[in-house]
Amino acid sequence: MGDKNHIMEFLLVTEQYAPSVALIQLNRPKDLNALNLQLMAELRDTLQQLDRNSEVRVIVITGNEQAFAAGADIKQMADKSAIDMLIVDQFSTWDQIRRTKKPIIAAVSGFALGGGCELAMTCDMIIASESAKFGQPEIKIGVMPGAGGTQRLTRAIGKAKAMELVLTGKFLSADEALYYGLVNKVVPPEMYLREAVTLASEIAQMSPIAVQLAKEAVNRSFEVHLDEGLHFERKNFYLSFASDDQKEGMKAFIEKRKPSYRGK
Repeated sequence: MGDKNHIMEFLLVTEQYAPSVALIQLNRPKDLNALNLQLMAELRDTLQQLDRNSEVRVIVITGNEQAFAAGADIKQMADKSAIDMLIVDQFSTWDQIRRTKKPIIAAVSGFALGGGCELAMTCDMIIASESAKFGQPEIKIGVMPGAGGTQRLTRAIGKAKAMELVLTGKFLSADEALYYGLVNKVVPPEMYLREAVTLASEIAQMSPIAVQLAKEAVNRSFEVHLDEGLHFERKNFYLSFASDDQKEGMKAFIEKRKPSYRGK
């Protein structure tokens, strides 16, 4: 399955893993896909390239069966000072990843801990293997989450449970993550990637313009008050009427046929 493969130092990328669906695989298996600075830079650059690629409509990020990503690379941080960390500014890379316009689905098996959990939550949806374990165990090494863990986890599962996980370093099982609303679906280990690609393929059949506008509006709901969010939603709704896809979608509905979206 798939073509246009790119092998980087820490990523495996297939631009057409399925029609209009790109797959990015984190590839540091000996280190449980720990997120070092180089891997994150490769991921940022790859997402920016895929965002500009009109043949790609949805992106899936995965690791391997043992680990999505077991955290940040502690060896790169252990001897750093506060000023060192400020100068390195590793989180600017995360900010750029967050601005990806196309939908991103995380396909998670095994450990998604610390930075790995934060990366999964930076994605728009999460499909989890039954073996998946989510958590923010930074407290156990004398620090706290720094790539959005305290913010996104709280928004996803609520204050009380997020506080418990952040302050104790406990893990959530896949079923618990589903119960608390952190993930979309839990499937057997042999199906988690296939299920993520199936979801991506379903989204890829929609108007890419409408999908981008809708993703932007949903994300905005976490950042602003309701009135401002409704105003933003309305603006994007009106904007969708400037696209050929809107004309095609409504015409196809009236003519009782499947629409053919071109992303224009």
